[in-house]
Amino acid sequence: MSQPTAGRETSGATTGGLLRYVRSQAGDDAVAEVLRRAGVAASAAELEDQSRWWSYDTRIDLFAAATEVLADPRTMYRVGAAALQSGLAHSLVILLRAMGAPRQVFGQLPRAVQKFSTTSTMEILEATATTATIRYRLHDGFAHSRLDCDYTQGLLSVVPQVFSLPPARITHEACQSDGHPACLYHLTWDRRSRLPWRRGGSARVDPELQALRGQLQILQSAATDLVASDDVDTVLERIVARAAEAVLAPAYLLAVHAPGGGPPLVHGAGLAPELMPELAAVLLDGGDLGSDAVVVDVTSARRSHGRLAALYRPGGAAMGDEAAMLAAYAGHAAAALDLIIALEDARTEADRAGALLVLAHELALATDIAEVTELVTSALPRVVGCTRACLLLWHPGAGVLRASSTVGMSDEQSALLQAAELRPEDVPELVGMLTDRTPLIIDDTTSSPLLRSVLRGISSVDVVAVPLLAGTTFLGVATVGWQAGEAPPSLAGDVLVRLCGVADQASTALQKARLLQTVRHQATHDALTGLPNRVLFLDRLTAAIAAAGPRAHLGVLFCDLDRFKQVNDTLGHAAGDELLRQVSARLRAAVRPGDTVGRLSGDEFAVILPGLGEPGDADGLAARVIDSFREPFRLDGVEVPVGTSVGVGVLGADGGTAEELLRAADAAMYRHKHEGRPTSARG
Repeated sequence: MSQPTAGRETSGATTGGLLRYVRSQAGDDAVAEVLRRAGVAASAAELEDQSRWWSYDTRIDLFAAATEVLADPRTMYRVGAAALQSGLAHSLVILLRAMGAPRQVFGQLPRAVQKFSTTSTMEILEATATTATIRYRLHDGFAHSRLDCDYTQGLLSVVPQVFSLPPARITHEACQSDGHPACLYHLTWDRRSRLPWRRGGSARVDPELQALRGQLQILQSAATDLVASDDVDTVLERIVARAAEAVLAPAYLLAVHAPGGGPPLVHGAGLAPELMPELAAVLLDGGDLGSDAVVVDVTSARRSHGRLAALYRPGGAAMGDEAAMLAAYAGHAAAALDLIIALEDARTEADRAGALLVLAHELALATDIAEVTELVTSALPRVVGCTRACLLLWHPGAGVLRASSTVGMSDEQSALLQAAELRPEDVPELVGMLTDRTPLIIDDTTSSPLLRSVLRGISSVDVVAVPLLAGTTFLGVATVGWQAGEAPPSLAGDVLVRLCGVADQASTALQKARLLQTVRHQATHDALTGLPNRVLFLDRLTAAIAAAGPRAHLGVLFCDLDRFKQVNDTLGHAAGDELLRQVSARLRAAVRPGDTVGRLSGDEFAVILPGLGEPGDADGLAARVIDSFREPFRLDGVEVPVGTSVGVGVLGADGGTAEELLRAADAAMYRHKHEGRPTSARG
């Protein structure tokens, strides 16, 4: 068994007993004064928690402060002697009483001492029916305190009282504070038969009965405390804290299976955090933690949750039937976990139902595809219970599936996924989804090579994928995933049902968004060439003007075709339409990538030229446009020469609004046409 963490040298049973004694003698104000004088930052509640351990220095500081506050040099002896009244662990009293007589108790006392302190060693040099000689040595590296010696004597005097006998009488023959190698105590006590109160029949409270009553009250309190918890983590923390009231030990470890799957839930006290996962794995696997541990199952009639262990230092194994006492707490803990898990399941289902309603409302208001995909992926973790999600859209023209939005991934993982292009010829799973339209449950060990590479790149071990369908049309895929150890035990049940429900909503919303996108495109684009129409062109020009800085240069080209009417009259309107399509292609090829080409009406085109280095650069671009018309167009197998007249408008010089710039460029175009010059005209 691994050693507990450093600094756990004094049990909370000791510090708690001290504070309860001070409180009984002088009230809460005296307790507060003890903490102030001792310079202890911990609260009284923390110091009275038996699952907490403290340093030896804290122990001695508290002893000295209590002696000062109560103004009694015998305070620490009295604290030890009052242990039965001020809260000595009920479980320990029961264990000691079960040994039958003081002589047997003293024989086991060295082991019992380890439940309270790790800084001293006790040896029983001699024990008879009415006497005992004890050697008690503080370990090297610690400064011996007479207060600690007084406290130890008080505790030793209590042993006969556990058996309803008067306190032991103690002779202190040697003290380590005086330079002796150890403290020596000689104890004597009365035989049971010599007690006059026994013969007279006078009534006394039996310590064992008192301890049993206290143990029952603690068990009842534990049950109430655990059931009152709000969540699983809180219950687990309280189980560990309450375990210290069942058995005193330097460390505790609780490991339970996560209710929804995933890594086990582990809580402990007195153990280094880095050691807990390995010990918890052994615990849950049913492994043996050795003779220095008391291990019980946390099991109810409904399920086995996990295991609870009290851990001792080497040689400090359990005394008596401590496993039964710990098991009693574990039973309450299991019942509380049943209740909390049921409540959390109910809350989760209510949260999922609420998330679905919110998603339905948001999707009803969504107007574009990007917004739909973001809303769906954001909702999936709450609805499905996954840790990451992704929506991939099918691009039929390219025959490829691409990620549109992700959640629960790092920026690097999202970038990797969105850069991936999944094609049917490379991903067999996609072929199956395209043909039979059924969901898939995928893991990174059995998937195809390309898909496996993607999954491992984003650290997704388990994935559920559902097709997005509009009738028989394949729109894309909704996926939910988990990293290693996070997935619930079954992905084919509720997880799949909930994902299919979200996928249905997503499909409807995507279909609506695509229809709206088509309508918007038709309203703002020329149906023949696909270029922005006059409305959209003016909107973009207005936006470009607003975005231009005070020193920026922005230009507009206005183009009108020469001989367009003649083409229509001689070759027909179909040839005219084809000419317009070819003209739009030449214009886009002639200008820069960031320029906007629009068809305003008939054979009139315009170009927005943002970010010009100088106003005169617009003339150079106009010349490039004119030059692109020098080659004839081929219509119905016939080469047809068609030219263009171009006018230029520049922001500032020719106006400050979109309409003013366009009018200036239009006027310049007409001058260019009528003058018959081979270059453009300026507004």
